[in-house]
Amino acid sequence: MVKWKNFSSLNLDGTHSILSPSKHSWLNYDEQKMTTYMQNMYAKEEGTELHALAAELIKKGITLEAEGLSGKKTLNMYVNDAIGYHMRPEQLLVYSLNCYGTADAITYNEKKKFLRIHDLKTGTIPASMDQLRIYEALFCLCYDIKPGDITSELRIYQNDEIIIDRPASQDILEIMEKIKWLDQIIDDFKTKQEGE
Repeated sequence: MVKWKNFSSLNLDGTHSILSPSKHSWLNYDEQKMTTYMQNMYAKEEGTELHALAAELIKKGITLEAEGLSGKKTLNMYVNDAIGYHMRPEQLLVYSLNCYGTADAITYNEKKKFLRIHDLKTGTIPASMDQLRIYEALFCLCYDIKPGDITSELRIYQNDEIIIDRPASQDILEIMEKIKWLDQIIDDFKTKQEGE
């Protein structure tokens, strides 16, 4: 008879192992694929730490040298611009319990009706502006603002570059409508499931 081991001292609740049975694609990995997976995992952790550092620097108004360590300047540009534009770091935007997110840095000038959202990307794969457009839609839904009544500038800071987007109000309005529509579908589904 097996005497079951007690692993509670390891405190693994809510975690997943790298070689998890539920994510079994690693069965097909060779050494290179596993190494790439581990590099991506560590890069993600480093990205989380850099976001926390950036938020703290912005809150305290601590600017950085124009060029960072090893010639890298993405973090420095992001932090300095956020401070210069008086932005709020890590701002939660909530439409519903089905749709919310945290903007890396955001500010709204009520007088000029101007919204600015910046996003720090620490990975090397080119980022999509869709995420920032969704933040703008969430901002408008959150604060009951019509996209046609404001202008905006969205920026992605990645790979020592700044990518700028000034979306048309119609594009943001379409995202807002999609959020409302899908949110209702999700709520209806949840209600139906709870009723059964």
